[in-house]
Amino acid sequence: MIEVCKTKLEGVLLIKPEFFEDHRGQYLELYNEKLYKEKGIDIEFVEDDISIATHDALKGIHGDSVTWKLISCLYGKFYLVVVNNDPKSADFGKWQSFTLSDVNKHQVLVPPKHGNGHVCLSEKSIFHYKQSAYYDPSRQFTIKWNDPKFKIWWPVKNPILSQRDDPDYQG
Repeated sequence: MIEVCKTKLEGVLLIKPEFFEDHRGQYLELYNEKLYKEKGIDIEFVEDDISIATHDALKGIHGDSVTWKLISCLYGKFYLVVVNNDPKSADFGKWQSFTLSDVNKHQVLVPPKHGNGHVCLSEKSIFHYKQSAYYDPSRQFTIKWNDPKFKIWWPVKNPILSQRDDPDYQG
């Protein structure tokens, strides 16, 4: 069973899967096409990706105009930001944040024309996402993590960044 919650951004959903826990550990069904379709999430996913990060590493804000993403935290904890990057939308430039962890097991469904980025809050985190389209760098957009026009709050002052996310990168 899953609980699906609307968020303040049109098309972005917070998903709370049920999980089983006993003295041996935990069990979680990360994705079940039938259950998701019953909840109105009828998306064909074609690719699964994993990103491993260390504390204060900030990745993204990236996206494209065609790909749906279903984001989960397999290990650790991260702060996820989703930004509407559709200039034709009334929500253009609006963003929302979520904390995903291996404790809360929450997932976030990110629609096309939205970017997402995250910063690792634990010693290490494993970021998992299913994609509805194969990765194509030529379709990608990047929003600078600290672009003043978006006024995104991040729980880190000096994140560890890649060259793609920091034009002043000296690495």
